[in-house]
Amino acid sequence: MITLWNEVPGLDLSLSPDVPALTPYRVPGSAPRGAVIVCPGGGYGCRVEREGEPMARWLNSLGLHAFVLTYRVRPYRYPWPVLDGKRAVRVLRHQAEGLGVRPDQIGIMGFSAGGHLASTVATHFDEADAAAVDAVDAVSCRPDFAILCYPVITLDGEAAHRGSAANLLGPEAPPELLARFSNERHVTARTPPCFLWHSMRDTAVPVANSLRFAAALADCGVPFGLHIYPGGQHGWGHGWNGSDACTWKESCAEWLRLMQFTPVPA
Repeated sequence: MITLWNEVPGLDLSLSPDVPALTPYRVPGSAPRGAVIVCPGGGYGCRVEREGEPMARWLNSLGLHAFVLTYRVRPYRYPWPVLDGKRAVRVLRHQAEGLGVRPDQIGIMGFSAGGHLASTVATHFDEADAAAVDAVDAVSCRPDFAILCYPVITLDGEAAHRGSAANLLGPEAPPELLARFSNERHVTARTPPCFLWHSMRDTAVPVANSLRFAAALADCGVPFGLHIYPGGQHGWGHGWNGSDACTWKESCAEWLRLMQFTPVPA
């Protein structure tokens, strides 16, 4: 377990026993390699286990280190989950040499609300942190790529996931705060390359979330992969058996290979 802070800002153990941390799943060997921070979903109210360790093991099979992020959820609200996500990238980059990680190949992966956290880090990186406490905060938190799996992207309008918005920002969040974290509005040319996948049948988080983010990436000239499946539903992780969505892992692995984020076989 890799803790993110020696003294965690905003920590209140009376709210939750969880402490922000990374659980490592490393590939054996001494050669530095890429790594992915995995953010399980759960509507910012919990963290879904099947979107954690199983995904990390799959990333290991591609030759990538993986680190599952324990980030703060309800009753914690903004800024704490966002700071946890940004700090995770900083810590991994700061400790890259000791962990066998290439500091220029650190990705972030998220499912559902974890996809919102990942896309927030990918679009709001290196903003000044009021909770900055040490030298780690001087390290960039810009991820080198992002993998967004049926992600929550927008927090306002018809496509918004109201539960995630309420848990992160509060049930009466002002429109300007909802807009600030509707991440399709904050893509720039510096947003890292992204792979997205979603189901047309997703009734919890509408496919418009991925489509809008992909359109913003295209407008800014950011490389991306987008796979929309006619089958499946929300929260399927590896994909339902027999569904066309089961092929997302192969598509993602190929995208990572083409983008040169996975090791070249010897």
